[in-house]
Amino acid sequence: MDNVEGRYHSHKIHNKISTSSESLGNPYNPKDPSSLPSNPPTVPSDPYPNDPGDSSSNCVFDVTSFGAVGNCSSDDTAAFKAAWNAACAVDNAVILAPQNYCFMITSTIFSGPCKPGLVFQVDGTLMPPNGPDSWPEKDSQNQWLVFYKLDQMTLNGNGTIEGNGEQWWNLPCKPHRAPNGKTVSGPCDSPTMIRFFMSSNLVLRGLRIQNSPQFHVKFDGCKGVLIEELSLYSPKLSPNTDGIHLGNTKGVGIYNTMISNGDDCISIGPGCSDVDIKGVTCAPSHGISIGSLGVHNSQACVSNLTVRDTNIRESDNGLRIKTWQGGTGSVTGLKFENIQMENVRNCIIIDQYYCLSKECTNQTSGVHVNDVSFRNIKGTYDVRTPPIHFACSDTVACTNITISEVELWPYEGELLDDPFCWNAYGTQETVTIPPLDCLSEGLPDTLGELSSYECS
Repeated sequence: MDNVEGRYHSHKIHNKISTSSESLGNPYNPKDPSSLPSNPPTVPSDPYPNDPGDSSSNCVFDVTSFGAVGNCSSDDTAAFKAAWNAACAVDNAVILAPQNYCFMITSTIFSGPCKPGLVFQVDGTLMPPNGPDSWPEKDSQNQWLVFYKLDQMTLNGNGTIEGNGEQWWNLPCKPHRAPNGKTVSGPCDSPTMIRFFMSSNLVLRGLRIQNSPQFHVKFDGCKGVLIEELSLYSPKLSPNTDGIHLGNTKGVGIYNTMISNGDDCISIGPGCSDVDIKGVTCAPSHGISIGSLGVHNSQACVSNLTVRDTNIRESDNGLRIKTWQGGTGSVTGLKFENIQMENVRNCIIIDQYYCLSKECTNQTSGVHVNDVSFRNIKGTYDVRTPPIHFACSDTVACTNITISEVELWPYEGELLDDPFCWNAYGTQETVTIPPLDCLSEGLPDTLGELSSYECS
């Protein structure tokens, strides 16, 4: 029989505690400035410090000059493509979707290479066809706006990118809550709103991106990404609407952004490194997730990630690392610092038994989770699950976990003071609330064998 100790545990209810969110510390004002991360990852600076819309230094290509109507119903795709092709050939060009217009665009790939300094400025509204029945049969249902093979490009503005996602969310194949409370789902094509693919030195700033059929923004195979001052919104029960997803992407800064959605606030997939996240609010969401990693026995490598000065509220998860059994590779060099929680399930969770069905079994390999620190994590948790859960692989222990100044109280009800650990090794620098007595000190006897899981 497979060992399933790491998959599940029960918890005990103890003395009743009353707390108030007003009494919680503010992650934006740490008591000691030295508590900030000493070496956050290097991320790109803004390559366009001046206003990209300044016509005195940029050539502006207004899409209405290329025939865009902007009445929310006419197909303006051809006009946008024509403006793109013209601007692509000019240094520091600006493609302008002006305010007070609503442009409908079908699934489109905006391809490079282009001249450097290209800006796509959205001050009006962009939207796709309204739902799957209106989607052209010839168009991909996997993605809507794709930016491909570009360097030194900005997508910004004061406008809105509207996804018209509601009809996609209601498809029968989408995850829904069954009467017994379980999630029922199946395969389903739905478009990611915005995808950057095989591009570098990108800036995404200032926009409101809302009601995505699936992921709001995705970066695949990119290098050098600056994301700031975004507002991403979809309803709490909208399925698969991840806010920002990174895959095989390096050198990323995500700053001062508000995300409210029905899935992961930010998800970090395989092949990501040097990621700095600061000043983000997730409310509600499924938290900030590393993974899932190692699916289908694949190798997964994630390294050098910092999450700091961030709020997570009314969310199904807080800070989560999730890996499948049977994978290889490593997750290493993760720092979570100055995080405020409010009414969050699974505030701190490592789940190395991630599975979407009951058929998953333990395997003899796993992704190695190493060098992960949680410092100044404070707030309140939903008492349906204990706030700390380290379910590490039977064969590949989690190592060098550091816990310091973690204070998590029940949002309402009674204190659950039995955090769970399985094959988890590390150090408590301070006493935690609730007490974390299950974390093993030192390193496992199999430490030498773990080196075979490391990424090159």
